[in-house]
Amino acid sequence: MLSFLHILILIGSVTMLMYGMKVMSEGLQKMAGSKLSHVLGTMTTNRFTGVLTGAFITASIQSSTATTVMTVSFVSAGLLTLFQAISVIMGANIGTTFTAWIMVLGGSSFDMRYIIYSAILIAVVLIYTKRNTNMGEFVIGLAFMLLGLYTLKVNANDMHLDEVSAVRNFFAATSSWGYGSYFLYLFIGGCLTFAVQSSAAIMAITMTLCSTNVLPIDMGIALVMGENIGTTITSNVVALSASTNARRAAMAHLIFNVFGVVWVLCVFRLFVGTICELWGVDFTPGKITAVGDSPEERALFATKLNAILATFHTAFNVCNVCILIGFVKQIETLVCKIIPNKNVAGEEDGQLKFISGGLLSTSEMSLLQAWKEIGVFGARTKRMMGMVNDLFEMEDDTEFNKLYSRIEKYEGICDRMEVEIASFLNKVADGRLSEQSKHELHRMLRMVSELESVGDANFNLSRYIRHKHAAKVPYTEYQINNVKTMLGLLDNAVNHMVSVLSTEKMNMSEADLMKAVNLENEINNFRDQLKSQNTINVTEHKYEYLTGVNYMDIVLECEKMGDYIINVEEAVSGKSTK
Repeated sequence: MLSFLHILILIGSVTMLMYGMKVMSEGLQKMAGSKLSHVLGTMTTNRFTGVLTGAFITASIQSSTATTVMTVSFVSAGLLTLFQAISVIMGANIGTTFTAWIMVLGGSSFDMRYIIYSAILIAVVLIYTKRNTNMGEFVIGLAFMLLGLYTLKVNANDMHLDEVSAVRNFFAATSSWGYGSYFLYLFIGGCLTFAVQSSAAIMAITMTLCSTNVLPIDMGIALVMGENIGTTITSNVVALSASTNARRAAMAHLIFNVFGVVWVLCVFRLFVGTICELWGVDFTPGKITAVGDSPEERALFATKLNAILATFHTAFNVCNVCILIGFVKQIETLVCKIIPNKNVAGEEDGQLKFISGGLLSTSEMSLLQAWKEIGVFGARTKRMMGMVNDLFEMEDDTEFNKLYSRIEKYEGICDRMEVEIASFLNKVADGRLSEQSKHELHRMLRMVSELESVGDANFNLSRYIRHKHAAKVPYTEYQINNVKTMLGLLDNAVNHMVSVLSTEKMNMSEADLMKAVNLENEINNFRDQLKSQNTINVTEHKYEYLTGVNYMDIVLECEKMGDYIINVEEAVSGKSTK
């Protein structure tokens, strides 16, 4: 009988395996930081390098789900094209087969504890000496993953599943329906992988069932194919609230694996029989192959069964990539037809472009999405500034009111963007971040707050201009020219800010910072000049006092906006100009 302790160890070892993969993934991304996106961009110049890149990254972090979700987030953030993402996802399917071979090694005569405890020792030294904390996290994640696999194997032997009649009867009853059994185990494998969110964990359980002589090898292989489908569901669910291209990338992952399952099912028994013959194991569909009586024979046979599963997993994905590598463009066209562009009203809808949903990847990578979204925020404040310029020169009442309403709407959009981006960053802050990323996150929060203030200043300017228009405040030619000059200086400052926010990295050269300071000084000096001259002009009765008040309200609000703009640029540079 299965004891409660055996079940607890089973659940705990699977959890340890999944946690180890998560820590490995985060450790790798902390080591790479924002460079990972640029590495992906430069290493995916064609479909073949894209496949190799996806395979390498997945083999490094031992999770195709993490690689796929990361890739989807890069597409959402505009860091990868859909074409590049499809090739990376193909490679991720090959890279994930490396996990199965680790399990084969763990099931052989080699004692995995040598690697496990050596990795723990190295990780502790790296972390506590602070020589390379991120590398230490990666290594400790590897140790946890291997320990989970080792514990799973040992516990499986202790459970003696082949002696539990209920388990044997269930698999015996469901393995005699021919292709109906294959479809059943396909479904079970897909559901379990989606529920657990780790194909590696379900692969480990599948290997345990087959190597303990409980589950027929062809049913185990059907589970493996189901795992390939289940792992695609995760990325599709994650991408539901993402950009259109991100959803297309996730759909391409699903199409890739479904296509593979379909063609393999057409030659399933031939395919499985060939692999079994390769490892010297007799294959009878739906039947458990007889094993020797001695412990050595049983151990050798268990290793062979694990190797068969790993070989199938590798052959399945490699063959699938070889077949589809020449059709990346066609897959791209197909997913674009399945998921067409959304018909939205454009910028007026106020939707976030890159982070419209929850977290699409680990915390480090989410900062890239936030940076892209801040760039969009800056571009919207620039458009708002252009509307204010047009409003000042507009005379027709109907057109004036229409444009004022549009500016008011944009002010609401800016308010919502501030809240949504800040909320997203707060979620990111709950994750495991490197010190550099924490610093960047704080700077981003300041940028978002200052950009919202730029939006508020634009709206305040439009209110002062509306008061001038409604009250028919008579500006002199001198005042009109000065306001246009001030708005022109602001335009220069806003354009410079937007160019800084549109860069790929969150940094700013000394030359750019100096230019921003000079633009701010021009605005301040012109404000001081107009303020002094306004007092003289009112005293000399060149225009009414109330006209001067409205005029100075606009000038002073322009100067405030200049302060908010330089604050944004200070946050980007990480330096103070005061």
